[in-house]
Amino acid sequence: MAAAPDVVWSADIACVPTREGSLYLAVVLDGCSRRIVGRAVAGHLRAELVVRALEMAAWHRRPAPGAIRHSDRGCRYTSVAFGRRCQDAGVLPSVGSAGDRNDHAVTESFFATLGCEPPDRHAFCTHALARTALFAFIEGLFNTQRRLSAPGYRSPAEFERHVPDEAAV
Repeated sequence: MAAAPDVVWSADIACVPTREGSLYLAVVLDGCSRRIVGRAVAGHLRAELVVRALEMAAWHRRPAPGAIRHSDRGCRYTSVAFGRRCQDAGVLPSVGSAGDRNDHAVTESFFATLGCEPPDRHAFCTHALARTALFAFIEGLFNTQRRLSAPGYRSPAEFERHVPDEAAV
């Protein structure tokens, strides 16, 4: 676990099936609080998808220069466009060893939660319904209400509210 929020971010992509075809969800997860700090949904797997998720995280969180963004070695995360956006945001890209899912296990854990808790990702009729349900799950449940073991059995948002208090102890 990272020592403070916005020091280490983990990123990955998941496929969300719908009756209209697949959607892809890219997330950026904070390694300290486990909060989803960036996300993007699209019907494609181009580098633009992960760039948009990183842009959301960088815009809202404003990490200090030298923050680390870790992912697998997927072509989107090793693309020139993504590398440039990391540089612009002052984030250092980091990639794991080939085929090692444990390198960004916290993000894999989030996707496992998404896959077995509401919303039922396999029941979406349309892309619009899937987008709405994913937003509601991430912002309305996971970040604000879901109690996680790593941040002291608190939700990511609650943990972040108390970080300055705990650092002073």
